[in-house]
Amino acid sequence: MVRRHPVTHDYRLVPAAAAVWATAVAGLFLSWQSAVATGLIAGAIGLAAWRRAWWTRTCAIALLISGPVAAAWVGSNVLRAETHPLRLAANEGRATTLTAELTTRPRGIRAAGFGGHQAGVDHVVITATANGAQLVLLAPAAKWRDLLPGQKVTAKGTLAPPRAGDLTSALLRVRGPPIDPQPAPPWQRWADGLRDGLRDASAVLDDEEAGLLPALVVGDTEQMVPRIVDEFRTAGLAHLLAVSGANLAIVCGAVYLLVRRFRTGPRTAAVAAMVALVGFVLLAGPEPSVLRAAVMGAVALLALVLGRQRSALPSLAAAVLVLVLVDPALGGDPGFALSVVATAALVLVAPKWARALKERGIPSGLAEAIVIPTAASLATAPLVAGLSGQVSLISVVANLIAGPVVAPATVLGVIAAVVAPIWPGAAELVVHVAGPAITWLVQVGRQAAGVPGASVGWPEGWVGAIALVVAIGTAVLLLRFKKTRALVVAVLVGGFVVLVPLKVVAPVWPPDDWKVVSCDVGQGDALVLATNDADRAVVVDTGPDPGAVDRCLKTLGIKRIPLVVLTHLHADHVGGLQAVLTGRAVGAVAVGPLKEPAWAWREVRRQAAKHGVRVVEPKAGERFAWPGLEVEVIGPRRPPAAGDTNTTVNDYSLVLKAHTRAGRVLLTGDVELAGQAALLGERDLRADVLKVPHHGSRYSLPAFLKAVRPRVALVSVGTGNRYGHPSPHVINELRAGGALVLRTDKDGDLAVLPGNRIVRRRRTWSGSGFTTRATRFPVARLASRGRCGSRATRRPRGRTTNSNPISVTTSAKRSKTAPAPSPTRRLSRTCCRRPRPPNRRRRTTSSPSTCSTTTCESRRTCGTTTTTTC
Repeated sequence: MVRRHPVTHDYRLVPAAAAVWATAVAGLFLSWQSAVATGLIAGAIGLAAWRRAWWTRTCAIALLISGPVAAAWVGSNVLRAETHPLRLAANEGRATTLTAELTTRPRGIRAAGFGGHQAGVDHVVITATANGAQLVLLAPAAKWRDLLPGQKVTAKGTLAPPRAGDLTSALLRVRGPPIDPQPAPPWQRWADGLRDGLRDASAVLDDEEAGLLPALVVGDTEQMVPRIVDEFRTAGLAHLLAVSGANLAIVCGAVYLLVRRFRTGPRTAAVAAMVALVGFVLLAGPEPSVLRAAVMGAVALLALVLGRQRSALPSLAAAVLVLVLVDPALGGDPGFALSVVATAALVLVAPKWARALKERGIPSGLAEAIVIPTAASLATAPLVAGLSGQVSLISVVANLIAGPVVAPATVLGVIAAVVAPIWPGAAELVVHVAGPAITWLVQVGRQAAGVPGASVGWPEGWVGAIALVVAIGTAVLLLRFKKTRALVVAVLVGGFVVLVPLKVVAPVWPPDDWKVVSCDVGQGDALVLATNDADRAVVVDTGPDPGAVDRCLKTLGIKRIPLVVLTHLHADHVGGLQAVLTGRAVGAVAVGPLKEPAWAWREVRRQAAKHGVRVVEPKAGERFAWPGLEVEVIGPRRPPAAGDTNTTVNDYSLVLKAHTRAGRVLLTGDVELAGQAALLGERDLRADVLKVPHHGSRYSLPAFLKAVRPRVALVSVGTGNRYGHPSPHVINELRAGGALVLRTDKDGDLAVLPGNRIVRRRRTWSGSGFTTRATRFPVARLASRGRCGSRATRRPRGRTTNSNPISVTTSAKRSKTAPAPSPTRRLSRTCCRRPRPPNRRRRTTSSPSTCSTTTCESRRTCGTTTTTTC
């Protein structure tokens, strides 16, 4: 039944709530003086409004009282945090031993793997109280991740100043395990048992679904696959991974409706729903985000019980007043802001839009299904853009498609958690029933994130948030007037018509006829070698992050991978293996002779067995060939030595030489001094393109770099890494040898094309936001230094041309009856230009030409010669 008259909302508490919130923000991000001034100004406005009758008496009096109260309370809390002895000790970086009481569950910090260290959670963050001050503990995950709120522990560590935006007095970097931990309260142990039961029951699903279900139900993201987190963020579904008012509304609403079916009154059903709300808060943990969600869920439940939409807005305002006054730190919590803004949009905007759609003949249920995600997404878009630096253009559609399965999956997850301690088998059965819904969510997030242009870059911080508010407000304002409505629609349609062909039909990336791509995967390696088939390529290393390598392969359109080569088993080379194997046809995984570190070898075997992919161990001298690509294994040639030190593992990296139409490519893994010295015995190390060993570390031999003499040097390195990669010495050596050095941290994804061309793809800032640009520029002819010509047109001796997915030829075992290789075609003689090293003056003297063995053009530059006639 459609209401004939619009619902009028009660705004009397809104100014008071806004004043308290503004006072908290001023105190947290500026100073306690700013908080006092903001609160007193709000009180003065309330006094003027009361005396001059600007607003209703209740509204003016609420603002008059709340302003000074917030000024005194927030100001005193900020002042106490800033002047506490622990803050003074933190400013001096003192070492200390503290006895603290934990107030939240440990929250893991996921780190990208590097070297022998496995990617994952290695540290946890815990909030606590000690000596009347709030602390943040940064502790090792090994012994601290199992602690619970309410426990008292003694910790040793070093104090440091906290970040701005909360009431924390100090950050304690903990060293060692917790000392003398006291037992947690009984209800915390009970809730922890339920969470463990849900986690164990979810293990019957695949890895991605098993990690998503606890995150969806109780916000437990410990087992989340990083790829899912990245896809949900891009698709605008990241809110499903945290406990929010929606979770509580679903659980309490289900309990309310279930009790009502037994013909009980609304009061009894409301009491049962409130009991479920309290139990859910205990299950998820008494963290600020959970408490915030509880208040928001209580608001929705209260509106449902009373059947009065008009009560929702004053309830929301009262919730903001109470929560911010009780805990002023919530005023700077992004999750709190997202919840308040989303709830306000559902209360104020969604009913009007739903009513408008119903008046146009759209069924009631469909109208609400369209309006709710649209209103919430538009209202929270500025905050999300300011926090993440991107705007999801697919979030409304993704939430609309995912919405129908969220409620049943959440309810089934709660049932599984409650049943697991009593009957684990029944809990696993319930999880199996919820499995299809969880799989649906995974696929929705994956497909939505894979849409070209699913998200666009946007400036971060307050500037980005305010800019998007202005943009959305202007568009909504112009759409309200008939004269400007057509203009706005025309601009939007025109932009869609122009941008879609540019971004989807004819994207600037990948460039046509690319042969080698070095993917920007952060501090790690991932290279792609193209074959003659558009969707088939060989992948060499997979980087540390599944999301990064998956994005790179998606943009390149790679669906078939005949061979994945893992040069060695360090985390920054194997971390993305799962993403590479998922959703693609993979022939085999090639590994080197040293199976260290042990955890990485176990993970590689597990992932390969899970996806039905065989693991092979190629030897030096073997060749793999596909149409348009040949890969030769040239190292290591020594038997592996025992030990799993980083240097040993690096020196036993697989070293490959790839023959492509863009020239010869030398892929060196992370070989260091001993490994490079062993390669100097090779007959011919020269290559047109060099993947610089070990991210350009200082452990590179000048003799090795001179032996390779690349025209292009690709350095795969992470921005701002703490290892000092790449070494300026190595970069200077390469440039002095005439190489064009390109880095993924500065140039982004790098593509090598035939015809001496390089294309780089990086995110740059323009007036309209962050855009991805592909820049083309020619380089010197991809040729050897000894000849003025290209080796890319030469047919390598013994090259195999088998078109099978994997063709392996060992040169030492070549049949005597095999046909002789095709004669080498005559090389085209072209002149070469050796780039002048930077920051060097041009030499005025001439030196003998290094290209005097052939007849070239009459005027050229080769080596240091300025004008020479061959």
